[in-house]
Amino acid sequence: MKEKFFLLLLGASLITAGCVSTVTGGSVAGDPLVKDKVEGRYERPLDQVYDAAKEVVKFNGVMVKESILHTETNMVKTVEGKVNQRTVWVRVEAMDPKITGVAVQARTSGGGSDLDLAHEIEKQIALKLVR
Repeated sequence: MKEKFFLLLLGASLITAGCVSTVTGGSVAGDPLVKDKVEGRYERPLDQVYDAAKEVVKFNGVMVKESILHTETNMVKTVEGKVNQRTVWVRVEAMDPKITGVAVQARTSGGGSDLDLAHEIEKQIALKLVR
């Protein structure tokens, strides 16, 4: 009986586990059914928003990687970092010459979502742009 229960539990965990696409274009293991991304738009140039995103990630943790995505039609820059033992991805995209979009995604090492952290990072980027 215990063996059947364990196999049922294992099967259920395998069904719910999967791959999640990141805002930077990669993929990680995690639960694809939960929300893990927060977006915002700002009336600022791309480079100014990108610099603010890098500063916020460095202030809260460690910046692991920064890159420019060349496969997109719009100019897209990304930042990846570690904050409070969570992985944070930030995508900064020029929507048009005056509007820049930001998408922040945060996941735990086990693949769970940390929407509160993603929202906090996005809010700090907005506050950095006001100053």
